Amino acid sequence: MSKSMHGKHNHSIDDKGRLIIPAKFREALGRDIIMSPALEDNCIYVYSEEEWDNLTEQLSHLTNSKEQNRELKRYFQANAVDCSIDSQGRTIVPAELRKNAGIDKDVVVVGNGKKAEIWSAEVWREREERPVLSRQAIRQMLENSDIEIFG
Repeated sequence: MSKSMHGKHNHSIDDKGRLIIPAKFREALGRDIIMSPALEDNCIYVYSEEEWDNLTEQLSHLTNSKEQNRELKRYFQANAVDCSIDSQGRTIVPAELRKNAGIDKDVVVVGNGKKAEIWSAEVWREREERPVLSRQAIRQMLENSDIEIFG
């Protein structure tokens, strides 16, 4: 079972397209990783091989008789890139994924449970300044769920 990733780390992508993956995230991800474009956000998802296999297993259960299911499977499979983390903790972030996410040099690597996310530092800063959900809305969602964090 994969370790959960949390926290945010400011980093830069060098001229060769390399990014240092935070040490705690490297422990959870392992050496071989899969990167894919995010669906709803301008960022890049980073999965361990185990988590990628879990995702593709779930996708395999979708029937191919529906066009939307076929397109969803294609989106993930066609846009995924196998990457690896070198002995210095660096990985190459593919240029096409960087371009699609609006990532240039400065990034924020964010832990989001079983995956990491790579964000443009500028986009992440804007997101923090104008969050999608207020703290009050998050609290209300938690109070209406079975998740206990107030105990």
